[in-house]
Amino acid sequence: MDFKFSSRVPNVDNDVVGEILKVAGDPEIISFAGGLPAPELFPVKEMHEAADKVFEKHGAEALQYTAAIGNPHLRELIVERMQTNKEVTTTVDNVCITTGSEQSIDLVAKMMVDKGDVILVEKPTYLCALDVFRSYGAKVVGVDMDEEGMKMDALDEKLSEYPDTKFIYTIPNFQNPTGRTMTAERRAKMVELAEAHGVTILEDDPYGEIRYSGVAVPPVKHFDKNGTVVYMNTFSKILAPGMRLGWIVADKKFIDMFVVMKQSADLHSDNLSQFIVAQYMEDNDLDKHIKAISDVYYERASLMLKEIDEQFPAGVKHSNPEGGMFIWVEVPGNVNTMDLFNNCVKHNVAFVPGEPFYPDEVIPGTFRMNFSNMKADQIHEGVRRMAAAIDEMMN
Repeated sequence: MDFKFSSRVPNVDNDVVGEILKVAGDPEIISFAGGLPAPELFPVKEMHEAADKVFEKHGAEALQYTAAIGNPHLRELIVERMQTNKEVTTTVDNVCITTGSEQSIDLVAKMMVDKGDVILVEKPTYLCALDVFRSYGAKVVGVDMDEEGMKMDALDEKLSEYPDTKFIYTIPNFQNPTGRTMTAERRAKMVELAEAHGVTILEDDPYGEIRYSGVAVPPVKHFDKNGTVVYMNTFSKILAPGMRLGWIVADKKFIDMFVVMKQSADLHSDNLSQFIVAQYMEDNDLDKHIKAISDVYYERASLMLKEIDEQFPAGVKHSNPEGGMFIWVEVPGNVNTMDLFNNCVKHNVAFVPGEPFYPDEVIPGTFRMNFSNMKADQIHEGVRRMAAAIDEMMN
């Protein structure tokens, strides 16, 4: 049957990312393409114990429908962490539980974007956010960045060029795909510019607590005194992605409308998962668990950077993340990244090409590598294979 899909449905005949990940899933291929947390670090035993307690104490309640805004106790625990870990003072009325960060991105775009509206993003940025924004008809405009994050002079220029900008989307900590972190000075300046132009900031912070070097920087939300910033986060990187739980923190007026939109999307996020995560946080030291994750990722990131420096051809540049899960690589000489990807696949190794991360003009020869879900032997051998493939393309 010839279905009459809306214009929001992507062209599946041109699903470049899907095809890349399909190839990367071949068991013969060492894949640096995914963005998966390390499953051996999931707190399976502790989650099991938390689930048992939930069924003993709240069984029927946890299996019932609940309010769209989310479990009150879990929201209280998030408020405490926002104050202690993020230097953000808020209340439970300013917090809504979401079905992962992806829902937060989708609902914010659905709330705010009309066809043709401008969204400013880092260049490059999270490819799934780009897909969501475009599905609602947004004109996505890239803002240049360097090793210290989005450049504020460039942002000021774009805000002046596009005075009706709906919002700025930023991943300030260990950005996906580059691994870069925005400085505190730029975060404060971003809020200043957004307020001057009357523009909302959507801050996406899924990796912020996975820091293994350097000094922690408060979120953009920390510098917000007037409700300009909508802050979003997730339990996917600090607990487990299968729980599908995240949260947003925003002005109460925004939260009230967000809850209405969420009710029509899924009624509420998984109630049982909310109870289990809240119980886990009551019974366990979440910061200790995050430290264990960060220590492992530090070892893997350090090894990958060392192997890249030793094995990749001269002239290849890379980011130096202080946390998170990704390294961004730039190959000189106007190399076609898809050709490079295909050549790497011939060597049984894969990455994510840079093209899907760019909102507009693409910089050739760029790609993202993931280290979080890679063992040491895979990193060593995978980088060796990539080095051979890159050398062939450059010469």
